[in-house]
Amino acid sequence: MTVPAAFPWRLVLLCCGAEILTMLGFALVPTLLPTFTTEWGLSATEGGWLGGVFFLGYITAVPLLVSLTDRYDARRIYLLAASLSALALAAFALFARGFVPGLLCWLVAGFGLAGTYMPGLRALTDRLPVAFQSRGTAFYTASFGTGAGLSYLLLEGLGRLLPWPLLFALAAAAVAAAVALIAFALPPKLPVTAAGSGDGGWRSVLRDRRILAFCGAYCGHNWELFGFRSWLVAYLTWSHLQTPSALTAAPGIVAALATFLAVPASILGNEGAHRWGRTVWLRRVMNLSAAMALLVALMGNVGGHGWWAMVLLLAYAATMNLDSAAMTAGLLTETPPNRRGKALALYACIGFAGGFVGPVAFGMALDAFGRHGVGGWSAGFVTLALGIGLARLSIGLVDKKGPAAT
Repeated sequence: MTVPAAFPWRLVLLCCGAEILTMLGFALVPTLLPTFTTEWGLSATEGGWLGGVFFLGYITAVPLLVSLTDRYDARRIYLLAASLSALALAAFALFARGFVPGLLCWLVAGFGLAGTYMPGLRALTDRLPVAFQSRGTAFYTASFGTGAGLSYLLLEGLGRLLPWPLLFALAAAAVAAAVALIAFALPPKLPVTAAGSGDGGWRSVLRDRRILAFCGAYCGHNWELFGFRSWLVAYLTWSHLQTPSALTAAPGIVAALATFLAVPASILGNEGAHRWGRTVWLRRVMNLSAAMALLVALMGNVGGHGWWAMVLLLAYAATMNLDSAAMTAGLLTETPPNRRGKALALYACIGFAGGFVGPVAFGMALDAFGRHGVGGWSAGFVTLALGIGLARLSIGLVDKKGPAAT
């Protein structure tokens, strides 16, 4: 009788720990957006650009960096990109004193994320037995939310004590620590496709409708998720000004809690996909998320409705993450190894385009309907419902496979 292998916790925790360190600066711009808006005289649309340009940098660099993991050890790409991210955060601390310098530094930080998030996932899964890849993926994608939540939480505390340039410097130091951790603790390994055969070219990936459907769904998911995260602190700050409340007095803590909820939601979402079927699960939770976005839009000022409104907002924050790991694991485990790097590159590129569109669309809605009134913020949440609606339409195509890419 064969004894099942133990889950490789050390390897998973190592990669997840490094991912958390690289994410500690993630919430800097969203949290400090009210400060930058005042100090730099930004419009809501410019604020949306500042929040979204991070993801523009990501989608610019990710096709090259992630596709290279089919040929080179993802660990090498991770180390180079994490070093770039640390330099970008340090440059923001030293030189960003206006909209354009801040935009450029945050853009380069997005380049760094492109070479750490998905390449880090590839570095992990290339070292995991096939039986553990789906759950390893769920834990890794959940660590993205853990790092982002810690970022909000630390900034809520330290932001009251330290000037914002020093906060960027500390985030740069955290990324440098991740570089050291991966460099010394993760052994080199050739990608699993290095000795593979068959067509791993871009044409075979672009002809696979299943891959394209996952990409479209991930785009809508990130539109909703990062539109929400980019404007959450600003929304809670506005809400507190309208109706002062203990619930909105510390927006960074609320944002941290909302982001931490992504961790159990993402892991449980992957388990739900295993139990009820991936596409059935994804359709249901995306419908639920769209409905929750519209409920929050109808609610308007969260501070004016008491504790139940905050519960609704946090429930929405959890709901929008029930699809994340299930989508990524579905793409990763159901794509042949010789096309996996390029499939992940396309998935990340199209997916994080939504991460760029979401904050900008939210900001445009604010400008169009009034950034100081309930109507503008309600319109912003409606844009989030549009994003997850796109995801729901795309996921309906997952089981409609195109011509086999051979």
